[in-house]
Amino acid sequence: MRIFTIGYEGVSQADLIAALRSADVELLVDVRAVPLSRRPGFSKNVLASGLREAGIDYLGLKALGTPPEGREAARKHDHARLATIYAGQLALPEALAQIAQLRSLASERVVALLCFERNPAGCHRSLLVEAALPEAEVTDLFA
Repeated sequence: MRIFTIGYEGVSQADLIAALRSADVELLVDVRAVPLSRRPGFSKNVLASGLREAGIDYLGLKALGTPPEGREAARKHDHARLATIYAGQLALPEALAQIAQLRSLASERVVALLCFERNPAGCHRSLLVEAALPEAEVTDLFA
């Protein structure tokens, strides 16, 4: 199983789509708890529309996002606290169901996980892959 991750920090929607297309990504899974953005082109509906035009499917799995206190820890670069908070999030029933959905999709299609942070080491994407897809070969796309 192979999984891609990508953050949209500092890039345009066109740049993000180009990076996804270059990796032959078929499905972008948005793992933001709040799929809104002040950055043009990255709120859920606008992003989904742009992806659709490029032939890439979109799916939002909000339960795999980071709760507010986890986002605060990430902003403060407190990765240990983020990891603890996010582990609690992943133990919730809705998150467990979405993990199962993600695993199934990733076994059938070329999938990329999306969040804001450009560097996956400071983002919950790396924690999600470690917990939900430990056997996956991970490629971080930097648009």
